Amino acid sequence: MESYLVFRDLAIIIISAKLCGILARKCKAPQVVGEIIAGLLIGPSVLGWVSQSDFLAQMAEIGVILLMFSAGLETDLKDLVKTGPIAALIACSGVFIPLGCGALLYMAFYGASPWGSEGFYKAVFVGTILTATSVSITVESLKEMGKIKGKVGTTILSAAIIDDVIGIIVLTFVIGFKNPESKPTAVLANTVLFFLFAIVVGFISYKVFKMVDTKYPHTRRIPIAGLAFCLAMAYIAEKYFGIADITGAYVAGIILCSIRDSKYIAEKMDTNSYIMFGPIFFASIGLKTNVDSMSMGILIFSIAFVATGLISKIIGCGLVARLCKFNGRDSLKIGVGMMTRGEVALIVSQKGLTAGLLTPVYFTSVILLIIVSSILTPIILKILYSKDEAEGAAA
Repeated sequence: MESYLVFRDLAIIIISAKLCGILARKCKAPQVVGEIIAGLLIGPSVLGWVSQSDFLAQMAEIGVILLMFSAGLETDLKDLVKTGPIAALIACSGVFIPLGCGALLYMAFYGASPWGSEGFYKAVFVGTILTATSVSITVESLKEMGKIKGKVGTTILSAAIIDDVIGIIVLTFVIGFKNPESKPTAVLANTVLFFLFAIVVGFISYKVFKMVDTKYPHTRRIPIAGLAFCLAMAYIAEKYFGIADITGAYVAGIILCSIRDSKYIAEKMDTNSYIMFGPIFFASIGLKTNVDSMSMGILIFSIAFVATGLISKIIGCGLVARLCKFNGRDSLKIGVGMMTRGEVALIVSQKGLTAGLLTPVYFTSVILLIIVSSILTPIILKILYSKDEAEGAAA
């Protein structure tokens, strides 16, 4: 592929994503819904103007890292500490209920297999795909509505991070039981080591940033250093600890969220994200979809897979939130906010393909789950928050 063609692809993605985003807002839907639909329209499923490439995938990865860094910067640390134990309970339920439901779904379609057999591991792996939560869509929707700093938004963010860590541990255990060369216990150790590393490095980094921020307040060197710190934490998390890079980016934001110029850093990150990296990330979800090879059997399984993925997260997370004394509507917001799937589900699927636990044809099911959850989540959240505002105005 000629290198200059990427400029054409970027121009098409940015213009179409922004036009569809504006149309979505005119229709009272969040802008991210339009950007995802834009990816579908210009991708191989409809017009075929743009196809997914390694370059676009890397640009999309930068987009989600910037988004998670901004989410960390805009988090209220006091609320995060307060919601931590509740978020952990919600995350555990949001992992194990979808895991069980996904395994049962696979067995319902393809028959139950005895414990330890190939079919058993495939069923458990399908459930493992459903454990992943991608909070990036929810983050953008909550930011758009100005709700990211509330108790519900903070709980969703905290639970999603914990959810991904647990999901990665489950994935490694499943692959480990099938492949004796894998070491599931190493993941547990690496996870603990990463958060210990984050505490130590975070304390030192916070002191350094606070000192620089006091000496050079509101200067561009602060967001530049912040971006470098975000990318370094994302790299270290993935490379040395086997933790998702988005977790490292979010932790970097949490570390810097209490310095005086945290909002200034977030504003600069949002500019880059809004103009270029955000649209590429959200459009890339649609670009990955190709329905040409889908058979009727896979279509029926995919519909059931999507329904199971959405409902199991809402029940798993929303029910525990209700038990933790959130009201009914806030519990539903948490359940809906946790039902989005994204890059983590794709990473899990790719790992399963490499390990022989998944065949490529099921990637269509995963992509459909990502698209449907990415479109429905912002719409439902907006409806729920609109009801709160209507009731508040009436009172």
